[in-house]
Amino acid sequence: QVQLVESGGGLVQPGGSLRLSCAASGTIFSINAMGWYRQAPGKERELVADITSGGSTNYADAVKGRFTISRDSANTTYLQMNSLKPEDTAVYYCCVEYLSLVTMAPTTSWGQGTQVTVSS
Repeated sequence: QVQLVESGGGLVQPGGSLRLSCAASGTIFSINAMGWYRQAPGKERELVADITSGGSTNYADAVKGRFTISRDSANTTYLQMNSLKPEDTAVYYCCVEYLSLVTMAPTTSWGQGTQVTVSS
């Protein structure tokens, strides 16, 4: 009932920038939080950043000072990634924590993932 569409991934050189976007749509009563996770080869999926309905943000230590998460009124979240490093290479997944308009049950949905590759 809820879909997340991600875009913005690609190949960049070290030190470059990318902006990921994730648009949520469907039977959403309210959104509690949106966030980004990533999974690198041979690694477990890890939280990169999230943002609550109140605007509070949280970042993994590895990306603090380089990445910025934001939201807009259209239920879209963005991840601005600056000063990219090879170790940022991963598949990035958007997620949304929301209450369903239909069931009023707390639910989590995931995007399809977008590849970010940082290489010279």
